[in-house]
Amino acid sequence: MTRPPLAAFRATGYEAAGITVRIGRRSATMDALVAAHGLRQAGFVTAWNPRSRRMPPGWNRRMQARLRVAARDLVLAEGFGRGTGRGPGWAEHHLLLAGDPRRLAVLARRFRQWAIVVVEARRPARLSLALHPRPHSLPRAG
Repeated sequence: MTRPPLAAFRATGYEAAGITVRIGRRSATMDALVAAHGLRQAGFVTAWNPRSRRMPPGWNRRMQARLRVAARDLVLAEGFGRGTGRGPGWAEHHLLLAGDPRRLAVLARRFRQWAIVVVEARRPARLSLALHPRPHSLPRAG
């Protein structure tokens, strides 16, 4: 796949600490969790299925463990992304990480992820692209 599956990302519920977040919606409960850690921002990041290419479970688990080590003190909670846009039973492990979305995007790029889901105090969750499609893969105008 050469382009991020934006519709699938938007159709996914991102869960951590028993709280589900959806892109474009605000979650007062997630706001409270982030604030309880003295933060204004956090984000969901995964190492599973880079560039939306399905990888074997063992490979995904190893990469997620490497992400956990790379994220060190940023991990607020383990989580999952469960979606309807990628087929029945689709789910990926995520980490809810503390910090500036730019820093989290660096981690996401390192693990070849298209995007992160950013949660900010009193704002709707948003999708932030971390890995941009190659210029030659974009459709031509006209």
